[in-house]
Amino acid sequence: MPHIVRLNVNMKSIGDVAAQFGVATHVLRHWEAEGLLAPTRDGDRRRYTEADVNRVAAIMLGKQAGFTLSGIRAMLSAPTAAARHEVVTRHRQELAERIALAQAAMSMIEGALVCTHDDVMACPTFLRHLGQPAPSSPPDSAPAPAR
Repeated sequence: MPHIVRLNVNMKSIGDVAAQFGVATHVLRHWEAEGLLAPTRDGDRRRYTEADVNRVAAIMLGKQAGFTLSGIRAMLSAPTAAARHEVVTRHRQELAERIALAQAAMSMIEGALVCTHDDVMACPTFLRHLGQPAPSSPPDSAPAPAR
């Protein structure tokens, strides 16, 4: 009697998972090589369970949050809740610092958008968005006359 392999219909191929997350299949293979994923094997084919798909979602979100692959691995494979808490707390602080820098950049951009001066560096509104004291001139004063 021939050997019949019955695949769990709830399992997905590497191509299906890659398409679901908009990544190339080599990315999933790389994550497997890095110890982030361990899909089931059917011969030489990778088969992804719902738990594997959830893990891919966690990796994707971790990357969007700025985690390195080693940081994601440390978070997902922490042996205890306390160890995971330490990893995540450290990353949370780093992320808060990056968010503060991004907010400062957004403020600068908003200041440049409302500035009507030819020289943005002479605009008190723009300078306030930089967090620098504006030169002594009335707030939102008219732009300097063109030379």
